[in-house]
Amino acid sequence: MLHFEDFHPGLELPLAPYAVSREAIIAFAAEFDPQPFHLDEAAAASSMLGGLAASGWHSSAMFMRMMYDGWLKEAASMGSSGIEEARWLRPVRPGDRLTGVSLVLEKRPSASRPHLGVVRFEHRVANQNDQLVLTMTNPIAFRLRETAT
Repeated sequence: MLHFEDFHPGLELPLAPYAVSREAIIAFAAEFDPQPFHLDEAAAASSMLGGLAASGWHSSAMFMRMMYDGWLKEAASMGSSGIEEARWLRPVRPGDRLTGVSLVLEKRPSASRPHLGVVRFEHRVANQNDQLVLTMTNPIAFRLRETAT
């Protein structure tokens, strides 16, 4: 189990790979972002995306799954206060295979909760051509390891 003490600036944690399907892109869009270029190949072809592509929100959700499966499920995470920055750099297409890394930028003990520390990350997600499709920066709180008294 990863606790606050296990993180240090420069540490890279791998994200689990994720295969993107046409069906998942359309299902997510139908439920959460029903813009035509996320639902229909013909509409997408004439859009600035140049073809069917996942919603940026879907890309972010896929990243969350990749992070959880890659390393977060083995961490003493207590959640996050939000996202500092998220960038959708390239369209995520059907058939893409996403990979990535979470990079520790800095860490600090919590000033108000002595049992927690905050780790700030930069996350990078790339497609099978090593092209970045998403970057995100955010803090995540982690429990400190239990210490003997």
